[in-house]
Amino acid sequence: MAVQAENLTPTIGSQVFCRPNDLLDPVVGGQLRQLLVERGVLVFRALHLEDEQQVQLAGMMGKLRPEGQKGIFKVTLDNEVNAQAEYLKGSFLWHMDGTHDDVPVFASLLTGRKLSQVGGQTGFANSYAAYEALPRDMKVRLEGLRVVHSFEVSMMRADVGRTDANVAYWRSIPEKTHSLVWTHQCGRKSLVIGCHASHVVGMNREESDALLAELLEWVTQPQFTYWHEWTPGDLLIWDNTGVLHRAEPYPFDSGRVMHRTTLLGEEAFA
Repeated sequence: MAVQAENLTPTIGSQVFCRPNDLLDPVVGGQLRQLLVERGVLVFRALHLEDEQQVQLAGMMGKLRPEGQKGIFKVTLDNEVNAQAEYLKGSFLWHMDGTHDDVPVFASLLTGRKLSQVGGQTGFANSYAAYEALPRDMKVRLEGLRVVHSFEVSMMRADVGRTDANVAYWRSIPEKTHSLVWTHQCGRKSLVIGCHASHVVGMNREESDALLAELLEWVTQPQFTYWHEWTPGDLLIWDNTGVLHRAEPYPFDSGRVMHRTTLLGEEAFA
């Protein structure tokens, strides 16, 4: 079958219309992967996939990263379910996953199991489209710049508790330096920025902070973003290599639980 989809905004996001069993056709998995690369985010409303179906779909779109239980990681601020729940406060800020690795994860699948009555909306920003729309003089200015990415910096910006144990763990994750402009193997370019972007190599701190803030503000403008209002059973898939994301803050005791499956990266940062 051919995938039926409708664009949600001109630059990012498509809603896909199908039934759960339709997604288990390997041909459909390939079509979805192609659409994901083109549109950045795929939205399936009230799909209510079972965990096993979600993992099976992910396996048809790429290679699964081992996490959680049988490929399902429960995203929640409930300490009884997630021992490192406080670190998820970092998800309230714009970020990419895996900037502390050489090869970032390719994509994530997320199903809404239990939602918060307040907050919890998820935003996505198309870094490909944002780069393409930059003025030429800014593109020239960014050529060759490299940025240090720090897990510790992202946790501090998210106001995670600065205990001795937390700081020791943050610093156990080595900083990574990546090109500010990522030229992908396909030829497209995107900006590698977010709350984890500490500073531009060789630039004074004031100028570096101003540039990174300017770029983050540029990428997250309304014309490059899609915000999802969750309903139970929604499934979202996003291309982590060219899309920033964040969640609107929600109460720690909200009971919000999302089931995530992650696809391993296939291309190293340039």
